[in-house]
Amino acid sequence: MPGDLAAPYKSRSQRTRVVSEAWGENNLYCPSCASQRLDRAAPNTEAVDFSCPDCSSPFQLKSQSHRFTARVMDAGYDAMCRAVKGGRTPNLFALSYDPERWRVLDLFLVPRFVFSLSCIERRNPLSPAARRHGHVLCNILLGNIPPDGRIPMVTGGKPVSSDCVRTQYARLRPLAEMKHDARGWTLDVLNVVRGIASGRGTPRRARPTLGTPWCAPTSFTLAEVYAQEAALARLHPENLHVRDKIRQQLQRLRDLGVVGFVARGQYRLV
Repeated sequence: MPGDLAAPYKSRSQRTRVVSEAWGENNLYCPSCASQRLDRAAPNTEAVDFSCPDCSSPFQLKSQSHRFTARVMDAGYDAMCRAVKGGRTPNLFALSYDPERWRVLDLFLVPRFVFSLSCIERRNPLSPAARRHGHVLCNILLGNIPPDGRIPMVTGGKPVSSDCVRTQYARLRPLAEMKHDARGWTLDVLNVVRGIASGRGTPRRARPTLGTPWCAPTSFTLAEVYAQEAALARLHPENLHVRDKIRQQLQRLRDLGVVGFVARGQYRLV
């Protein structure tokens, strides 16, 4: 990373932004098409830092000097919810770096079509002492995004092949054609299934994994997914037929090629 660009700045956030955006301009590429570069967005463009010069896909870059865990701080809660419902969220790059050596440690991509209301957490209003007191911000709950939707691009300082990144991105692209509520159900059931396979438990307790999300085929049963009915009901309190939804979403995951049918009530992750 071009750490020398940080010299004129004292604020840690400014230093991080200047250096990471300069690195991104020279190293990031579009996972949605074949473009090997991204253009910087115009200054003060809300929630967008880069865009693809070929397909116009928007991207936001979040950078920090330690590895990402459960939450990523984001902008206004209401605005984010509207963006999810309207399909206007940008793709998210989440970059962590070594602040001593200005070296990228990990970078993963969250495609714009894997955001759902289940992964947006409302924060408490800003205090009266804050410049924008009363404003309500949000967190992105990484643990509520399935591992399939956290696509590694750099792991432990080593880049992942762009072909692999684009393949994983394309695999989930059909989600973009769904309405936000249907997409949310599909993603939440996928997260439950991944949690069962890895022993992590319910979506809200799940911690993000920054390694490759594709694991060896793992069997699970419909009964095991039904056992997470209460967790899914909390995420979707408006729906009173959770088991019907579970079966519907397992069929959608089969159509996506993520889940395979083994026998009655038995499935496997592909």
